Amino acid sequence: MDSRRFGDITVTLPNLDAAGSYLNNTAYLDTSRGSVSDFQYIGERLRELDLSNTRLLTGRLGGIEADRVAMEETQLHSVEFTDCTFGALRVANSKLSRVVFRDCKLMGATFEDCTFDNVLFEGCRLDYAILTKIRAIGSVAFTKCTLNEAELTGSDLAEETAIDNCALRKTEFHPGNYRHVDLRGSDLSTVIGAVNLTGVIISPDQEHQLAQALIAALDLTITDDGR
Repeated sequence: MDSRRFGDITVTLPNLDAAGSYLNNTAYLDTSRGSVSDFQYIGERLRELDLSNTRLLTGRLGGIEADRVAMEETQLHSVEFTDCTFGALRVANSKLSRVVFRDCKLMGATFEDCTFDNVLFEGCRLDYAILTKIRAIGSVAFTKCTLNEAELTGSDLAEETAIDNCALRKTEFHPGNYRHVDLRGSDLSTVIGAVNLTGVIISPDQEHQLAQALIAALDLTITDDGR
């Protein structure tokens, strides 16, 4: 079983190489039956991709470009997205289990009221993304991603999440449960909402970065005028 480790977090991945000979190439995803399994969907250019009210089981989407992508009430299990560009991605009221997004452009994506169970974002562009009420029930990792000006609100990522070597310029952490979220390797100096990061894990070289973010959050004035 394939897995990746980030600090104390181990993410279990879909083992699609072993299933490769059983994956069926398809020119389109026929979701009318409500369930698609053992599939490969490669290299398509679309205006819209609607995967709502669908179960995708054991499959790969590679090199897909779509202006709009909808996943509402969707279940993804053992699915890999590689080198995909989604202009407007909305994932809501959905469950993602053993799912990988690798080298994908998901700028401005919305994830809302979703359950993540062993989900990996690797090398993805998630700038301006909005993650609201995300619940991690299994390991979740963001590694080598850009999350500049992204927003996390009301999510429960405690114990299960690593944000590893990611760009977090003006990333906003609104109230939520981030206890024991592993932020080692990411620059925290410009994050917004540092006061909400109670109990996170950082490395010694990040102490000054987090102090900078807290000074900004608390609107402190530092002076050396001798008084």
